[in-house]
Amino acid sequence: ILLPFMQSYARSGGFSITGKIKTALIENAIYYGTYLLIFGAFLIYVAVNPNFNLQWNQLQTIGIAAANTWGLFLLVLLLGYGLVEIPRSHWNGAKRGYLLMKTYFKAAKLMTEKADAEENLEDIMEEVRKVSESIKYNHPLRKCVDTILKKCPTEYQERMGRNMDDYEDFDERQNSYPSEKSLVKLHKQVIYSVQRHRRTQVQWQILLEQAFYLEDVAKNETSATRQFVHTFRSQEPENKIIQYFYTPTVEWYWECLLRPWFYRVLAVVLATFSVIVVWSECTFFSTKPVLSLFAVFIQLAEKTYNYIYIEMACFLTIFFLSICVYSTVFRIRVFNYYYLASHHQTDAYSLLFSGIEMTQSLWTYVEYSCLELILGEFFFQIMGSMRVLTFIADGFYIYYPMLVVILCIATYFSLGTRCLNLLGFQQFMGDSEMTSDLIDEGKELIKRGK
Repeated sequence: ILLPFMQSYARSGGFSITGKIKTALIENAIYYGTYLLIFGAFLIYVAVNPNFNLQWNQLQTIGIAAANTWGLFLLVLLLGYGLVEIPRSHWNGAKRGYLLMKTYFKAAKLMTEKADAEENLEDIMEEVRKVSESIKYNHPLRKCVDTILKKCPTEYQERMGRNMDDYEDFDERQNSYPSEKSLVKLHKQVIYSVQRHRRTQVQWQILLEQAFYLEDVAKNETSATRQFVHTFRSQEPENKIIQYFYTPTVEWYWECLLRPWFYRVLAVVLATFSVIVVWSECTFFSTKPVLSLFAVFIQLAEKTYNYIYIEMACFLTIFFLSICVYSTVFRIRVFNYYYLASHHQTDAYSLLFSGIEMTQSLWTYVEYSCLELILGEFFFQIMGSMRVLTFIADGFYIYYPMLVVILCIATYFSLGTRCLNLLGFQQFMGDSEMTSDLIDEGKELIKRGK
């Protein structure tokens, strides 16, 4: 309850703590009220229908089963993507040409987003200018306008400050003054547009540095001196100890020779783990014989009472599952509504949303899935089965593991990427004409950035 409230508070455009709290309470009341309305309709239907005779404890069971099923379904969606995409991303990380082409593609898309953010900011600043000129220094809402101006970039503040006539009184007979509600909406738009503009500017600079680095690697691969030469030196001061050991020769061997092989070996190891997880998910219910590889390893360690091995195996299993699930959460982007951006460019709403997903729901089911893989059917004998409803019990052991396999296959063949591409959301696909055009456009943009 607290984190959704904080989300609404952070997104509010109120000018006071009381106003933000009021907005957050109203939004959460609507959100939870909708759920209560649906649940109330369900209770009325059960009470009226003579075929149902449910007690309170049975309703609790239905609620718990529904929550657990939804949590495991969400875990499967994220896990199925991560099990394939993480090994593949490391394998592609060894291919310099692939990374450079993808960076050019990202540059073309980011430039479009950057131009859109700049245009949107200009439009919002024009509205702020009009409001600032209409509401004078002695207007009751002038404090609200000043608060909005403080959120604007410095150059816009200076520009609007020069055009203001603070000695002109406002006319109470005028009816064209904006209301406080419209100022709250404008304040919210200013916060969003400024944050988006700043984020695209930072991301563009970072992408330029990445493109320059990949181009340097491509040039240095054929170097006869075997010393890494940078086109542009980093402006940040480097540690002298790192400079002493990480010489241009060492850098050349690492970047041009060793790093690709390291990524390939790591990709093979991660792919092996992924295959083991998928196999164990599909066979965890079998006890005679035990088919889950995680359960087999743990049982072998139990015979020799090797508790250190058991602890390390459990830790590595949870660690790998967490990486697969949470890395997928970090990749999710719902337009500009929810987006985790690197280098401290994520807004408060997206951070709180990811916090809700990771702390309240996903971590519990990651642990559940780990125990399920290791203990198999014995886990249900100890903790009790989650199969409390007939339609869940009949298909639980079928749809849960099969869904993991289906999602892994869909991710391997990039079906989601292809669907988004067909819907008009350009995605990086090597065999697409649109991708080739965006790569060429991005290459030209990087040249201009130099």
